[in-house]
Amino acid sequence: MSSTQQQINIKEMIEKDRPQWLKDYYQFLSFPSISSEPEFKKPLLDCADWLMDYLKKLKFNVELWQTSGHPTIFASNLEAGPNKPTLLIYNHYDVQPVDPLELWESEPFKPTEKNGQVYARGAQDNKGQCFYVIQALKYLIQQDGKLPINIKLCIEGEEEVGSHGLSGILKERKKELKADYLAIVDLGIKDMQSPALTLGIRGILTMDVEIIGSKTDLHSGTHGGIAKNPIHAMVELLATLRDNNGKIMIPGFYDEVKELSEEEKRDVTFHFDQKEYQDSTGIESVGGEKQFTPYERAWTRPTIEINGINGGYWGQGFKTVIPAKATAKISCRLVPDQEPAHIAKLVAEHLRKNSPAGVTINVQIRPGSGKAVRIKPTAKVVKAFAEAYQEVFNKPCEYILAGGSIPVVTELAEACGGEVLLMGLGLDSDQIHAPNEHFGIDRIEKGIQIMMKGIKKLEG
Repeated sequence: MSSTQQQINIKEMIEKDRPQWLKDYYQFLSFPSISSEPEFKKPLLDCADWLMDYLKKLKFNVELWQTSGHPTIFASNLEAGPNKPTLLIYNHYDVQPVDPLELWESEPFKPTEKNGQVYARGAQDNKGQCFYVIQALKYLIQQDGKLPINIKLCIEGEEEVGSHGLSGILKERKKELKADYLAIVDLGIKDMQSPALTLGIRGILTMDVEIIGSKTDLHSGTHGGIAKNPIHAMVELLATLRDNNGKIMIPGFYDEVKELSEEEKRDVTFHFDQKEYQDSTGIESVGGEKQFTPYERAWTRPTIEINGINGGYWGQGFKTVIPAKATAKISCRLVPDQEPAHIAKLVAEHLRKNSPAGVTINVQIRPGSGKAVRIKPTAKVVKAFAEAYQEVFNKPCEYILAGGSIPVVTELAEACGGEVLLMGLGLDSDQIHAPNEHFGIDRIEKGIQIMMKGIKKLEG
């Protein structure tokens, strides 16, 4: 059978079965599996149970690995035998919180389809991408009676809170995780006309900063001009992190940062559409270090961001107080060779050293940091899936980088020992982590086809 005939058959199979897999997809999305909020522990575990049952029906041996946090699902189908390669596929079943709820146009855990897009929390990140992986495996088994290669699945329940639990069990699970290839299916493409694989993601670290002033809130009329306001202190302190050109002013922060070689730059498509970005986000691309292009800043440079500030009175009225404390949440995106623990120490030292007089500062480094990842386009697994993307999109596959982070990737790669593949079909416009997250039904269909083709190409 020719490649074109196989593609037609796959499309027909997917289309015929669409009502059933859409129903299953909606069921998957209906679980409020929010990993960051303790009150959602039960629905998160219910989601894991549903997923395990689904995989058992597909001839997978399924285990629930307990961790210090939320459990990880490990499933394997090794019927292809020891002479065939093994592919380990990573996804996650946990999702972000839904606030602010009032900005959702439909209920976040009651999937709603509009113009071919399914709206729900997790629709893309990462339940949508996890779902098309599982459907691809289902159809491969339906086609040939078994999978062409050995497949292992690692589907964790706390990626959105840093993967601390999974990270803690990887060393003891090396034997089970051993694989020739590791596919991280949690990335995206620039647009539906530009099929692409990702050659790198940035690392991450996060921290909480607390500035304490007085023992209690003070009357601003009585104490204004005498007491140091912790919010003023916080603003002054955070302003020391960067200069007016976006350069990070923390001593030693850039010491391990290396420029991309000319060869590495040639591998990656850095084209950035300013108008499209502004139309999509409503803002200009003026953040970060001004001397670099937008995608260089987002993909190849480290950053420091203030993700939240809190303090004082936020009710409907007005309360003239000098608050007793102020808090901030800070994150850094890191590039290859930057060690999260070392950078965290440098940031914390800078904050303590530059804290204004009259207040006390506490800095807490949060768990769940991760290193940056960079891979070569010549890796066998990358080449196989690049061909799959090209066949499904009928366009050459580009290579891009990504500014986001998946903290556990480097540790998972070390545990399994396989070549890494970073892939996915997410779009920047999917509004992941925001109200009205959505994912296209057409991308589920394309994702199924890509996974089926890529897996088959690894058989030889």
